[in-house]
Amino acid sequence: MVSVGGVAMGVGFFIALASLMQGFQSYFLSTVVDVAPHVTIMDEYRTPRAQPGSVIYGEEAAVRIRGLRPKDERRGIRGYQGILDHVHRLPDVAVSTSLTGQVFLRFGTAERPASVLGIVPDEERRITRMEQDLEAGSLDSLQTAPNGIILGKGLADKLGVSMNDSMMAVSARGILMRVKVVGLLNTGITAVDNSRAYMLLKKVQILEEKPNRISQINLRLANPDDAPAVAAGLERQFLWRTESWQEANAGIFGVFVIQNIIMYSTTSAIMIVAAFGIFNIISTIIHEKAKDIAILKSLGFRENDIRTIFVWQGLVVGTVGAVLGWGLGYTFSSALASVRLKIGGEIRTDHLFILWSVWHYVIAAVFSVTAALLASWLPARKAARVNPVEIIRGVA
Repeated sequence: MVSVGGVAMGVGFFIALASLMQGFQSYFLSTVVDVAPHVTIMDEYRTPRAQPGSVIYGEEAAVRIRGLRPKDERRGIRGYQGILDHVHRLPDVAVSTSLTGQVFLRFGTAERPASVLGIVPDEERRITRMEQDLEAGSLDSLQTAPNGIILGKGLADKLGVSMNDSMMAVSARGILMRVKVVGLLNTGITAVDNSRAYMLLKKVQILEEKPNRISQINLRLANPDDAPAVAAGLERQFLWRTESWQEANAGIFGVFVIQNIIMYSTTSAIMIVAAFGIFNIISTIIHEKAKDIAILKSLGFRENDIRTIFVWQGLVVGTVGAVLGWGLGYTFSSALASVRLKIGGEIRTDHLFILWSVWHYVIAAVFSVTAALLASWLPARKAARVNPVEIIRGVA
């Protein structure tokens, strides 16, 4: 019972930890896939452009041009319509364009810097869940109201503005525009809600003095897993830096790998302890049953038969422990799922995330049975090698 209990606890803890950790990972990935674009074309290059001397004479040439200054030009994707025409020909792809700018927002004596994003409402609602995060107003209000602006909830609170208030927006280029608050956005991400504003793309192009330029092209694919291949193909063709959602969140995936290592290490340690318990108990049984083993061998039992008896004992312990562990794992997971807590900021939830997967139970059972078999194999070999003559004579 002690051995069975040890195996059951190991299996139960593995299932609970795996369900909790992978539940959070699954929630985070689904949030990223649902909220962020799958592919983003940016107004920058992945590597600096080669110098003319290097282009003409090669990297190893003795010729070098000194004092060369790059052409001073405003950032932005020029001639983006050609890219859009190509992207629209891709199957099952939704596209949106945007332009990022910096403005100062003034309301009475309050003044706050903000990052303003120029969007096209009909495109944006197909790419992000911005419309679902609106506490007041709608995306369509940007088109119906003159110089409409949607503010992050935190930014609106700092300025002291509310719906339908008018204020002044001043761009870094010195362009002034009176804007009207037509929406309040609450994404739950503090950095966004405290500094982000949204306007029509054409209005931001006026503020930034960048007619016919955008800073990003965002793509949403039918299959998010195709994003790396699509991004690589677009970057090869158009040269602009193109990132998939996997590349943009590579650091987060690294954290998930560490989480999984910790999870498997912890539960493996529990199972190893349980395996040592099985080893010790079967070894003790073999020592106590030495005379019985000797009698069995004298009756004609072969070494393989004796070995099989004790391996079966280990298998039964591992199997029964795994079955009981399934029940413990389900109980632990249900208890964790019932925990209620209030989390704000980047993660808005009132409960722990649990991923219910049959594979957690299968992996735990395979691991426990394997550990039990290995723990019983060594003492079973010892039992099979007992010399019945020496046991019966009382030598051993």
